[in-house]
Amino acid sequence: MADHEAGMAPKARRAQDDADTGLGLCGWILVITSLFFTVITFPVSIWMCIKIIKEYERAIIFRLGRILKGGAKGPGLFFVLPCTDSFIKVDMRTISFDIPPQEILTKDSVTVNVDGVVYYRVQNATLAVANITNADSATRLLAQTTLRNVLGTKNLSQILSDREEIAHSMQATLDEATDDWGIKVERVEIKDVKLPVQLQRAMAAEAEAAREARAKVIAAEGEMNASRALKEASMVITESPAALQLRYLQTLTTIAAEKNSTIVFPLPINMLQGIIGANR
Repeated sequence: MADHEAGMAPKARRAQDDADTGLGLCGWILVITSLFFTVITFPVSIWMCIKIIKEYERAIIFRLGRILKGGAKGPGLFFVLPCTDSFIKVDMRTISFDIPPQEILTKDSVTVNVDGVVYYRVQNATLAVANITNADSATRLLAQTTLRNVLGTKNLSQILSDREEIAHSMQATLDEATDDWGIKVERVEIKDVKLPVQLQRAMAAEAEAAREARAKVIAAEGEMNASRALKEASMVITESPAALQLRYLQTLTTIAAEKNSTIVFPLPINMLQGIIGANR
């Protein structure tokens, strides 16, 4: 932060030095005359000379069109001379504005509408007045252009997943560009990314197909595990014939618990063969 302020100080000094090259003889005569009339009309003139600046404001005083030494004045009371001095108030509070939706062609040739919000404040009131006509309007236009330029180099997937990284990149670019205007960009956020309706349907169909594919894979894995368990159970039942009879009885118990009117009773094939042999 100290390095940044140190870098801003020479710019402010250069702006003031350019403005304070000297009033000249005629200028000093006008200033002295204005001061003389202020003194002889005291105390009426005091109401025209004393101005009040609020805590969040700063005043840039122009004397015969030149910025006074010392930079911005305020907050509180300050003194101006009638006729020769004028001043401009600068709001130092954080200002936010919405970036209008921008139609952007991404790197993979997809058209999207993106909007955002920018938070900035005036860091150096002298630069904001002396170096640019309208700092607020210029910052708004630059934010729109920066949004288009940054997102134009990204794929659709990157725009949807890397919003925070894109916001930091835009903030750094805007902060560097507005440094000479005395503007500090504090935060940039991407609000919404609107996709074409056809693209939304295509992406929804792709996601649904991917979910169905995963469901089929999971079902196939379940069938494979079930078949392995059945194979192991059949091997256990083969080793003990009585286990099959117990399984029959367990099946009957399960059927009876469900209160069914029809009960199917399976008979072992060897029992049927014994009955048929006895009849013969």
